[in-house]
Amino acid sequence: MAKSLQPPGDKMKKVLCWVSEELEQHPQKKRKEVFREAQVRFDLSPLECEFLNTHFAGDESCGG
Repeated sequence: MAKSLQPPGDKMKKVLCWVSEELEQHPQKKRKEVFREAQVRFDLSPLECEFLNTHFAGDESCGG
């Protein structure tokens, strides 16, 4: 049986929506902490983490 694949952008859209909601609902959480949670929850690759770090984290990093 063929495994259905998501277009690459769909996963990152879900990640970014989830990160936005987390930061809005839990303003006390640091972005770095939320990115680490996203890394596990969405099984992000090193390249996807780098994308988050480069475009959304500033000096903070997804992987620690």
